[in-house]
Amino acid sequence: MSPPQRRRRQPRERPPEPPAPPPPPVDPEGPEGEAGPARPGNPERLYVLTGGAEGGERAEVDLVTLVVARDATPPPGIQPEQSALLRLCATPLSVAEISAYLHLPFSVVTVLLTELLAAELVRARAPIVRQALPDRSLLEAVMHGLQRL
Repeated sequence: MSPPQRRRRQPRERPPEPPAPPPPPVDPEGPEGEAGPARPGNPERLYVLTGGAEGGERAEVDLVTLVVARDATPPPGIQPEQSALLRLCATPLSVAEISAYLHLPFSVVTVLLTELLAAELVRARAPIVRQALPDRSLLEAVMHGLQRL
């Protein structure tokens, strides 16, 4: 008696994939007829937000600098982005968090913060740095205490 012969499977024929739909046409105007600069991520919009401040003085802030508003209610006459920044900073937030929440680049948030710091509407401070290693005398005291056990 001979062992049964295995049959090879034939690959199934796949139906052809439908062509991808064409990308939507680029409209120079935003939704509802707004001009292009109102769209997020547009460099022209960011230039308008910062007032064209390229090489001006900026506050010394980095990504982990904590910012807190002095008053949660924004004064009248400030930009909407600065108003949103003040409302966000009712509790301390880092500049990285502010940038993420507002969907704005770090450099733009730095310019907005510089204006708010100059107007004394917010306070900024470096985060509290913890010591990387505990004090050596504390470690020695713990070690001697464990040795006595």
